[in-house]
Amino acid sequence: MTQPVISDDNQVRPWTRPASVPPNVWVELDRLRDDLRRLLGRIGLPETAVPALGTMPAADVEETDDAFVVEVELPGVRKDDVVVSLDARRLTVDAERRERRRTGVLHRRTRAVGHLHYEVVVPGEVDEQGVTATLDDGVLTVRLGKLAPLRARRIPVS
Repeated sequence: MTQPVISDDNQVRPWTRPASVPPNVWVELDRLRDDLRRLLGRIGLPETAVPALGTMPAADVEETDDAFVVEVELPGVRKDDVVVSLDARRLTVDAERRERRRTGVLHRRTRAVGHLHYEVVVPGEVDEQGVTATLDDGVLTVRLGKLAPLRARRIPVS
């Protein structure tokens, strides 16, 4: 999913990798990220200490008339390896992307494995009975139904 950006002429356009940057620069940045992860591990910090290193999956939070819909990208994750929890308005998604069994020699790795964590506080009250979660095509969709607004009512006086 591309994020819109505002260009120099104030037009909104989708972001793409600049054509002027050689493709191997992105490979080098990925290698730098992996080196930084290993360094964090050596000094005893979990890689989740720095979420920007790829342990926080991409996600969208959308509000509709009757629900909040959270979509979290979890490619390569089985539904048995996903835990979704809700505490008041705080939605937490923990997942594990496991190493797959290989029979050959791995010459290059650019896919990340390990723990993924996403957390968000939705901007309104949630009906805890109206929460559903589905994992389809590598995207976890959590639908959090909104609480019905309290309506004013007349109270009889006795």
